[in-house]
Parts: sequence; C-alpha cells; structure tokens
Amino acid sequence: MNSGRLRVGLIAGEPSGDALGAALINALRRRVPDIECIGVAGPAMRAAGCRALYPAEALAVMGLVEVLAHLPRLLRIRRGLLRQLRADPPQVLVGIDAPDFNLPVEARLRRAGIRTVHYVSPSVWAWREGRVRQIAGAVDRMLTLFPFEARFYERHGVPVTQVGHPLQATLRPIDPAVARAALGLPPPGPDSLPVLALLPGSRAGEYRRLTPLFLATAQWLREQGRPCHLLLPLVNQAARTAVEAALRRSGAGLSCTLVDGRAQEVMAAADAVLLASGTATLEAMLLQRPMVVAYRLAPLTYAIARRLVRTPHVAIPNLLAGRAVVPEFIQHAATPAALGGAIAYLLEPAAGAAMRAELAALRPPQTEDPAELAARAVLEVAGWT
Repeated sequence: MNSGRLRVGLIAGEPSGDALGAALINALRRRVPDIECIGVAGPAMRAAGCRALYPAEALAVMGLVEVLAHLPRLLRIRRGLLRQLRADPPQVLVGIDAPDFNLPVEARLRRAGIRTVHYVSPSVWAWREGRVRQIAGAVDRMLTLFPFEARFYERHGVPVTQVGHPLQATLRPIDPAVARAALGLPPPGPDSLPVLALLPGSRAGEYRRLTPLFLATAQWLREQGRPCHLLLPLVNQAARTAVEAALRRSGAGLSCTLVDGRAQEVMAAADAVLLASGTATLEAMLLQRPMVVAYRLAPLTYAIARRLVRTPHVAIPNLLAGRAVVPEFIQHAATPAALGGAIAYLLEPAAGAAMRAELAALRPPQTEDPAELAARAVLEVAGWT
C-alpha cells in the first residue's frame, strides 16, 4: 500500500506528444485523483493539470541538420530540467516521443534513482538500430504504439508494453458524402471532378518542401486530362500563408479549397489522398482512403539518413503489413509524374476499391483505451499499486 502523494514527471515536445500526455494524465488521475504532474507540457497537458516547467513548444524541432541551430537553447532547457527534477524528484518520469531530447534526460535521471518510462518508440527498428543499447540503459519500460515495435524490443530484452495508438480506438471510416456535405462540397457524381486531398505535413519544413511538389502533381494530372478538385487542410496560419503563396506561384488553373484544420474530414471526403509520411498515413488507413505517400528531407539530412535507414518502408500501413500496400516515393523519386501516375491509377474505381479493402484488413484490434493501458504501465513502473 502506498502512502504520500504520487508525483509524475512528463516531457512532451510537440502537439502529438502533448495530446498523448494529456490523455495519460487524465487516465492516471482516474486511478490516483491527487496525483501531481510536472514537466515540459503543451496546452493540452497544462489543461489536464500538468505544471509546466518549460513549454512543449520549445522542443518542437525536427531533422538531423535543422536541430543544430537550436542546440544551445535545447541544451539550456535540458540542464535546467535535470537540475529541477533531481532537486525535487518524481517517482517516475515519462518521456513522450522526442527521443533525441528525452532519452539522455531519462538516462541521467535513471542513474540518479528515478524510474523512467518512454512513451512512443523512436524508429530504432528502422534506422540506427544500435540505439537500442542506449534505450535499454535509459528506460525501465518502453510503451509502443504498434505490435511490430513491441516485437523488436522483446527480441532485444527491453521491458515493453504495447498500448496501441489512440486513433485505433477512436477513428472509424466516414461516409465520403457526409464528409463532403460537412465541408460544403457537392456530393460525388458523374459530372463532378474527383477529389484529391493534399496533406503536405504539419511542420514548417515539411509543408514548405512538399506543397510545391503536390501542386505540381495536381498540374501534371490536369495536363494529362485528369483534373481533380484539391482539398488542403491547414494546420495553422503559417501553413495557410505558405500554401497561399505556393498557389499564387503555381496554382493557375487548379480547382482548390483550403480548409482550416479538419484533416480527417478532408481525407474522408477525398477519392484519393496525397500525403507526407507520418501519422496522417495511419489516419488515412483507418479512414480507408486510397493514398500515395511522399517525403522529402533537407538534402544534407537525407544524405545522412539514407546511410542509416534499414527498413524498406516508411508509411505506417506498409510497416504494419510488412509489404508495400500503399505506394511510397521518397526524396528524388518523388516527382510530379511519379506521384501523378500513382494517383491516376488509384482514381480508377477497381484500384481504389482494392486498396480500400487492403487498408480495412490492416486495422489492428484495439480492445482497451491506449491511455488506460499506458497509465497502468506507468503506475507499475512507479511501484504505485
């Protein structure tokens, strides 16, 4: 039986981690109502009652090369966080994603006697597999979203709990006609243009690199006599500004609707989706929308990464299937003609129906709320029973 108050440290570095952290805090609070949560928190975690020592937005940097410009600030945050958590330690620290920041923090705090959990596996199964030794020394438990990740850690003797991805428990297919009506679009019909959703990523570097490519793909389709009505969901005002500028430069003749947020409705309304690799590919899979995946990195980042990557796939549906269910085009392979040809094929009724069936078969079973499973694992590690 435990006495005293449970104190949990959490570190999240971007909106997806903030959402996971907020759900975890709420699940922990249902079991331990007077829990105290502190750490690096975004708005959702703060609303759930986490006292922020630093804002999560301060860690939202991606890319091997891009992070260098922010390294002095990130190191200052890490030093300050370690100082505060050592001085007033929690029973357990949960690092949520952001492995390049969190794993060194977890390792140092674990050596100081604080139990540690890492929530969301880095892509160690795909590249830099040697990092598993660093992870084994940094965490008392790894919480994974997908079964192929859990199997990797089991092979390497790292304590692991597969909790599942929150979207698996909540996201179901949406009738395209319902989604189109909600977005103010006409229903599907023989005289209407096919709808193509473009999702060039949520980070500034992603949508700045991929928006021109995606618009060039739409132009290629138009020139081939396969015009589409484009739907582009926008994550924020910066994305709107970048997309509007790209449309002014290269959007002549394109039929396009910009939507603030509502990415899942946009995908559901589309006949096909052209999107960046990432969580959006899981959303498209669960919505059973035919998709083509593309990605481009900064040239130096790609030159480094291509020597380290060990997996033939990057899209989540392909990783779950262990084979190429959806077409992927990375870096130099991502050209308007290649992407446009793949989209044109999926717009054929038989091809689209075949992919929808394959995506439906990939939905993993999810019988319990991932946040509840994660909370149970965190309490086990904390010794709070």
